[in-house]
Amino acid sequence: MPKIKKSRKSTTSDSDSGPEDRNPPPSKKAKEVTTSSAKKDTGGGGDGSTTWTLEKLRQVRINEFRGRKMVDIREHYEKNGEILPGKKGISLSIQQWKKLLELADEITQAVEK
Repeated sequence: MPKIKKSRKSTTSDSDSGPEDRNPPPSKKAKEVTTSSAKKDTGGGGDGSTTWTLEKLRQVRINEFRGRKMVDIREHYEKNGEILPGKKGISLSIQQWKKLLELADEITQAVEK
């Protein structure tokens, strides 16, 4: 018996179009430009700097993510003479940062035991 081919109706509905209907993510190149513009390293303090070095390539930065300020403690790496943030690290919201500061004395006492 011969096979009967069913013809598919073409639809103009965009509901099943998949990833095409979403906005593409911003390129990494654009992200690097925005993060590298805040590289004032004067050792910290109230002079408006946004990067503090803890040890070699371990740094603390104030970043903005989705409109929120974050305290970013992260290991960095060097590529083509440029310091870039690595995967190892943590970003704390301002609320989490303040809570950590409240607990700092208690944590210090536990470490010194």
